[in-house]
Amino acid sequence: MGASERIVADTDVLIDFFSGAEPAAGAVTKLLMEDRLAVTTLTLFELACGIRTEGQLRDLELLTQAAFVVVLDSRAALKAGAVYRELRAKGELIGVADLLIAGCCLAAEMPLLTRNREHFERVRGLELVQAGELAE
Repeated sequence: MGASERIVADTDVLIDFFSGAEPAAGAVTKLLMEDRLAVTTLTLFELACGIRTEGQLRDLELLTQAAFVVVLDSRAALKAGAVYRELRAKGELIGVADLLIAGCCLAAEMPLLTRNREHFERVRGLELVQAGELAE
């Protein structure tokens, strides 16, 4: 992985970032400082659903401005559909949001920073990154 390569942060990692939980908070901060943080529109939706205060809304808006946003476009949707078919055939389906996030990452050719390795390891060709790897 190149030093300038963007990395997509999954929802769980960004929740940890906002709550200050390590090592995710440090990893996301590092990606932000290096202008390498990416986030999918699906993750923005998931985070927006959990907002309870004006401060949280402001934080999410700032994150949206600071990060590269990976959209769910037709290419990503087709990739997600292919992942769905492959995992369904193996009896190893994951949730729809995770399928769409994986499709976005595959279409954009970006690795995913997530704690949810159990689900995303099933997705062939998806590079996964752990927060601890970025802190090193």
